[in-house]
Amino acid sequence: MTQNQDIATVMADIGARAKAAAAQLAIASAERKHAALISAADAVWSAREDIYAANAQDMEFGTQKGLSPAMLDRLKLDEDRLRGIIDGLRAIAEQADPVGEVMAEWEQPSGLHIRRVRTPLGVIGVIYESRPNVTTDAGALCLKAGNAVILRGGSESFHSSRALHACLQQGLRDAGLPEDAVQLVPTRDRAAVQEMLTMTDTIDVIVPRGGKGLVGLVQREARVPVFAHLEGVVHIYIDKEADPEKVLKVVLNAKTRRTGICGAAECLLIHRDVVATIGQGVVRALIDAGVEVRADAKLADIAGTSPAAQADWGQEYLDMIIAAKVVDSLEDAMDHIRSYGSNHTDCILTEDPQAAQTFMNTVDSAIIMHNASTQFADGGEFGMGAEIGIATGKMHARGPVGAQQLTSFKYLVSGDGAVRA
Repeated sequence: MTQNQDIATVMADIGARAKAAAAQLAIASAERKHAALISAADAVWSAREDIYAANAQDMEFGTQKGLSPAMLDRLKLDEDRLRGIIDGLRAIAEQADPVGEVMAEWEQPSGLHIRRVRTPLGVIGVIYESRPNVTTDAGALCLKAGNAVILRGGSESFHSSRALHACLQQGLRDAGLPEDAVQLVPTRDRAAVQEMLTMTDTIDVIVPRGGKGLVGLVQREARVPVFAHLEGVVHIYIDKEADPEKVLKVVLNAKTRRTGICGAAECLLIHRDVVATIGQGVVRALIDAGVEVRADAKLADIAGTSPAAQADWGQEYLDMIIAAKVVDSLEDAMDHIRSYGSNHTDCILTEDPQAAQTFMNTVDSAIIMHNASTQFADGGEFGMGAEIGIATGKMHARGPVGAQQLTSFKYLVSGDGAVRA
């Protein structure tokens, strides 16, 4: 038997066990799911030294592999981030259980009473890169929504993901729920990903969370439905009516707080009327903060910039690099975003309410910001506890995908001997 045949057998078994667990989880009480998540949060803190040790192995692997500082930052777990994971688990636990929620209810003249209620999707496959916290975020959100989940983390986070997965399984055991509800693919071999993409009998939806290469592969080759989490080519447009103080504060935060996340700003569009004032100030501030500013010809006279190439428009750097361009109008800014954006997150900085309204109504991205850092493009910051990704498509889920977005619905129809004429 070949290695790929072995992986096919392993994945088929994982899928069958996930499907069986999903049937149990779909009818599990809100109290038991809550208990599992609280217990998992406690287990993460109890196992913190083991998690740090596992993460140290991954950091060494990533360093040897030549990961950039931004990618290593995505991979790193320290006490603050571990507390963030624990807080996320607890926040998801305390949310209202979406399963069984009555979305709409009405009576028909025929005597039918109809309810549309939320139901789990079934089995969700999550394929992700680098960030080990996705293991707990995705596992917890799927559990909350009554779904079983198959997690396939990146090769870089292999040991960290295993350590965190063990905590989720401890929570399931403590709550009397099937451990197979949250499974982690036990190999780095990419053949496992190929198997997941074709497991139509056992996986109901795939969620890819990573770079353009990963998402493109999944979209091209998946036979299972996909919630696409595409790259974050995030634009900030500085309008002619922008407030200088807000611009400086928001742009620096949006670019430099964490460069390796999908909400980090990647392109700055500056209205021509404020190039000599706000534009000069913010570009210099970015350079002083250590950001490489790849500027168009109209910004080239600012010391410290480097010339932008055509490839810089529409680029997701995930690093201390930003493209910058002068635009003639709000319409030009929106045209640029339409041409080069990824429908993830885009922002306008302005004190003109009409310009803000036009931008927010016209730009067709999953998240539109006004006078706020794009680093808020995060399910936790939206009150969801965490997210399984930012869906950039338009079908079913869009924007941060939390527990509620991981449900479908069914119609419950009651009558009193009703018959159709």
